Parts: sequence; structure tokens; C-alpha cells
Amino acid sequence: MKKRLSILLVLVMLGTLFVGCSGKTGDKGGTGEEKTYSWKLVHEEAPGSLEDHYAQKFKEVIEEKSEGKIKIQVFPVGQLGDGTNQVELLQNGGVEFALNCPGATATIVPEANVFNVHFLLPGNVEKCREVLNTSKTIKDYINTAYYKQNMQVLDWVSEGYMMWTGNRKITKPADMKGFKIRTMASPMIAAMYESYGANPTPVPYMEVYSSLQLKMIDGQVNPLFAIEEMKFNEVQDYLMLSKQDVFVFTFCSNKNYWESLPADVQNLVEECAAECNQYLFEVAEQINNERLEKMKKTSNIKVVELTEEEIDAFRQASLPAREKFYELGGSNAKAILAGLIKDVEEVIAK
Repeated sequence: MKKRLSILLVLVMLGTLFVGCSGKTGDKGGTGEEKTYSWKLVHEEAPGSLEDHYAQKFKEVIEEKSEGKIKIQVFPVGQLGDGTNQVELLQNGGVEFALNCPGATATIVPEANVFNVHFLLPGNVEKCREVLNTSKTIKDYINTAYYKQNMQVLDWVSEGYMMWTGNRKITKPADMKGFKIRTMASPMIAAMYESYGANPTPVPYMEVYSSLQLKMIDGQVNPLFAIEEMKFNEVQDYLMLSKQDVFVFTFCSNKNYWESLPADVQNLVEECAAECNQYLFEVAEQINNERLEKMKKTSNIKVVELTEEEIDAFRQASLPAREKFYELGGSNAKAILAGLIKDVEEVIAK
């Protein structure tokens, strides 16, 4: 009840704030001028983050290509609520567009839990991007599941691989035994780490640094840019380049609003999204590499690159935990996992 009231309050505030300027404005007094649009785009990361890079690039590109007929207001996390609040705002039509990750949508789109399955997507960034952009399984099953929840998926984007940091070196599943690793609060993620013998421990993101410093947890998992951004490398001894899963997000529109747009506007949005996808692919790779080099130079953290044999040992240990996806991923879970495995194999074989 409290959550519904908070969402209602935000919707009322949005209505007050954007009276006369949100959504489609229509023809201007029958003068024959083209329609203009003012859209709200929310994302679940801080200003300057990779999601913010995507959002700001989309704003820049579409405003330029529409010759000012489309205006975008970008709202980072916190301004209109957290990631979960933002998903609900998108569903309810409080905002027209949003960037969100499976961690924020998995409770309402259980099919999205598949992106938390370890060693599923390719360990090569280009091939990983190709899978996200071309997978028929994602389009047929996962995008359809979003659609049923009033969200039209327009793009899938990777921010980079998730990597482990720890107060001890981890190169084999046995090294994870009893290891208290901070994860997002997700049964799917927990099952994966439990398969290695670890103790997955949800901690609020802004409390991770102090929890590591005070030895309340032994390690954490995040993309490289986030590890450096949050200075976790200052309070950890080892960084394992494990690449067990990929941090992805979707670019979505409110389904009803999307379907109200004329075809030429939809085409322009899709064109700009494709340009932003390429842009973020290049930026994410650059930023993650830069942050890795910065951590090497500015801290004493030891970087451990797992060998193919070591990665395969973790992969084999994680396979039984895929059963958890069958439990959590909805009625099409088996078809989704099997289909995505096939899609990945086809991309790798090219």
C-alpha cells in the first residue's frame, strides 16, 4: 500500500510539474505546423554513469535529428525514485521512456532472470553485443514478456562484464567456500553464488564500501567502471577478471504511449536508439579499460585474470544452479534458456 501511494504521489508531482509540456502536444492551433513532443527519460544510475551516457546521447541525437521538434528531459536515479519506482512510473505512463536493468524488472518480468545465469553470454564483448542485438529468443520471449507488462523494448545494451573483488584470491570454486560476497537481492543471483559454496549477502549499494572496509563482507561483484567509481579497489586486495555474467539494461517506452506515436516518429526513435547502442558499446569498452588501468596505478589491488580452465571449472560448478531459472523464469523458462544457449552458440560459431 505504501509503495502504491508513493508512486501515486510521484505521478501527481509529475502532472503538476509538466502540465502543458509532456507527451504529444498535437497540431498547433490548426496552423499546419508539425507536432512537437516533450518526453521524460528516466534511468537508474548516477549522472556520468554509462546509463547516463546513453540517455544524454539519445537526447542529443534525437533533438538534433528532429530539428528541435522532440525535447528530452533526463532524470537520473533518485530524482523520480529508485529503479523499481521508475519501472512502475513507466508502466503507469508517468514517464514515456526508461532505461532499466533486469534487477529492477525481474519481479514483474521473471523471464529477465536469465541474464543472471552465469557463463551464458559470450566472453567476447563484440559477440555478446551481437547476441543482445540479434537473438530471436530475446525478441520472441523476453521482449514479449516486457510488452505484456506495458513496456515496449526498443534496445538491449551491455555495460560490461561483472567482475569479482575480494579480500582473498579466487581462482577456483573451492576458494569461494564461505565467502561473503555482496550481491543484489535476487534469488537467481544467490543460487549462482551458492553453487560455488559462497555466501551471497545483499547490502545497499551505498553501504558496500564501508561494509568491505569493516570486514562485514569479503567481496563484491560489479562492472569495472563501477568498482573504480565507488573506490572498492581501495578496500579490496584482489580483482578477479571473471566475466561470469554481463550487466545489461533495456531502453523501453510505455507500450500504450509508443503505440500512439506515428510511424515516422517511431522510426526516428529506433534509428537514434541504434546509434546510441553503437556509441555506448564503444564508450563502455573504453571506460572499463581506462578504469582498470587507473585501479592498477592508483591502488595496491592485485588483478587476477582467470584462465580458460579456471573459468570452465566455475562454469561447470554453476550448471546445477540453472535449475533455479526454471523455477523463477515463468512458463517459458526452459524454452528461453535453451533458445538463448542456441543463439549464443550460433554467434560464437561465426
